[in-house]
Amino acid sequence: MKIDRLVSIIMLLLDKKRIGAQELADMFEVSPRTIYRDIDSINMAGIPVRGASGVGGGFEIMPKYKIDRNVFSAADLSAILTGLSGLSSMIRGDELANALAKVRSFIPAERAKDIELKTNQIYIDLSPWIGNRNIQPYLEIIKKALQESRLLSCEYADRYGNKTARTAEPYQLVLKSSHWYWQGYCLKRNDFRLFKLSRTSNLRIEEEFFTPRDYQKPQLDFADILDTMQTKIKIRIHKSAVDKVLDYCTYEHFSPDGDEHYIVSFPFIENEYYYNILFSFGNKCECIEPLHIRAEMKRRIHDIATIYES
Repeated sequence: MKIDRLVSIIMLLLDKKRIGAQELADMFEVSPRTIYRDIDSINMAGIPVRGASGVGGGFEIMPKYKIDRNVFSAADLSAILTGLSGLSSMIRGDELANALAKVRSFIPAERAKDIELKTNQIYIDLSPWIGNRNIQPYLEIIKKALQESRLLSCEYADRYGNKTARTAEPYQLVLKSSHWYWQGYCLKRNDFRLFKLSRTSNLRIEEEFFTPRDYQKPQLDFADILDTMQTKIKIRIHKSAVDKVLDYCTYEHFSPDGDEHYIVSFPFIENEYYYNILFSFGNKCECIEPLHIRAEMKRRIHDIATIYES
């Protein structure tokens, strides 16, 4: 049961007089059965939600009901405020500001200090230290296009830097592993595509509106696939590279090798992405085995050295 979905449903019921189960299910991408369970949970929390059948039916909060500010625990409110505050560091807008204000309105004066303390124990800042300065304004552009169902146009670069002009129907903003993406139906490819925001340039909203089509969510969880594709290689790293290597495996894969080095059982797939990971560790990393990967690293290093010799 997700507390953010329950709070969102409560906010919707407060904002609207009546809303149907199927509409809520479509909005949160869950089944109507899940919505009915959520409504039961909201009722059990002390908020009287009643259902009306027939044409124009749906759920509504009983008239004249005032929400008890003690419905949410300090932990509930802290979690919601932490999440909303973290998101607002990258996406600014009236909706997030209003949501933060509404959640804070649930906080009784006598609990405000305790909740503020718990909220400040976790700080989420999604804005980058350095990098592409277009990210934040582009997020606002995409957010507006999503709200208004308007086409987006841009130039998009593939991983080799080749640019193509694209026009797409935007459907979702995605934050995955500290990188922003936007999912859209590409009119050039006639299919859904996941566009990396850092590869997007000259992004603009078109005047043309579109009618949303059946949406296909992007596949973002590759854990099962990676488990079948990855093998373990043995690398030797200097202790100064430990922090970087820990981004890709756990400390249980480390074993000391003298006072300055570690031997690491490192997850690896033989492709450009993983070879570039090893190169990102610089001269603080040596591939020990298997020998054919060690030989490939040596060949690539030689190619790099050749560039600087010419």
